[in-house]
Formats: sequence, C-alpha cells, structure tokens
Amino acid sequence: ENDGAAKHLSGLDGILIPGGFGDRGIEGKIAAARYARENDIPYFGLCLGMQIATIEFARNVCGLEKANSVEFDPNTPDPVICLLEEQKDVTDKGASMRLGTWETHLAEGSRARDLYGKPSVNERHRHRYEFNDHYKAQFRDAGLIVSGTSPDGTLAEIVEIPSHPFFLAVQFHPEFQSRPRQPHPLFKGFVAAAMAKANG
Repeated sequence: ENDGAAKHLSGLDGILIPGGFGDRGIEGKIAAARYARENDIPYFGLCLGMQIATIEFARNVCGLEKANSVEFDPNTPDPVICLLEEQKDVTDKGASMRLGTWETHLAEGSRARDLYGKPSVNERHRHRYEFNDHYKAQFRDAGLIVSGTSPDGTLAEIVEIPSHPFFLAVQFHPEFQSRPRQPHPLFKGFVAAAMAKANG
C-alpha cells in the first residue's frame, strides 16, 4: 500500500480485484484500480472490486476526496457505497446480505451488453453493501456509467468506463457461473482485453 502502485503493477496487462470483506488492504486495492484506470490497463472488479472502482473514481475523478464505503468509514461525508435504507436497522448481519440469483438489465450500447450478447442476465450475489444511487448522475457526467441495473433500475449491478480499453466492474460473482469449457462472457472479455494489451 505504501510503496506506490507502479512499483508492483507496471508491466501487468490486466488487473482483477475479487470479492471480499473488511478493510484489510483497501487503500492498496484503490491504488491498483487507479493505476489501471490511468494507464489504460484492463480492469475487472468483482463484488468488492466494483466497490473499490467506485471509491477510486469518486475520489480521483469526481473530486470527492473522502469518498468511501460505510463498511470502511461509517462517517464518510460521501458514502458512495452504502447499506440499502431497509438494511440499516438490521442487526443480524446475515439477514442484511443480498444473496442468490438476481436479474440484471443491461444498457443498450454498453460493453457489458456487448459481451453478454443479450439484454438481461441472471447472476449470483453475496454482499451487504451497494452502490449509492444518489451519486449515479455525478459519476455518469464524469465518465463512469452504470451499465447494468436491477429490473426496477434502483440497484447498480455493473459499472464501466466507456472511454477506457476495458474498465468494468460488477456487484455480483460471475465466477460462480464460469466453467473451464464454458468461461463466463465477462471473463472472456477481460482476458481478451489483457491479451490485446500484451500484444500492444
């Protein structure tokens, strides 16, 4: 975390940040997401990896310097990742998680929709915190779009930066549906982007 991202990440052709809980290594992961974004390195965020991408973009592009997830800083002035309103008073942590398969609607013209090749998909979730919808317009105006949502449009499931070679992050766990002989389309897209980067 303290050495600087370039020391550890220069020369990489792709960066994937997986799911997880807790604040261990969070600032290092945020630095990795920034390095990928600023250096046109393909980035794929899974669950926590989407939250990391959101925090990084909020701080370094939107100018919300103290933006964070309420998981890591309950008092952040810009909670770009938060609990849903109906979960805030739940004391049983397991009961506050969004679990199981949920439908995602994909925005027309988005990279996500292009990779999936269809307008909606079902993906598996296991998380407690969500993208804060109050910031969606600010993110869009700065260059990061919500390209996948719940059917009612209230939950952000996928974010991406259209101007980047490949910067895509998802709130769900596509690895649960990826198989050796049938890789998930988002993993295929990420690997293809990393190979293109490697072949320059």
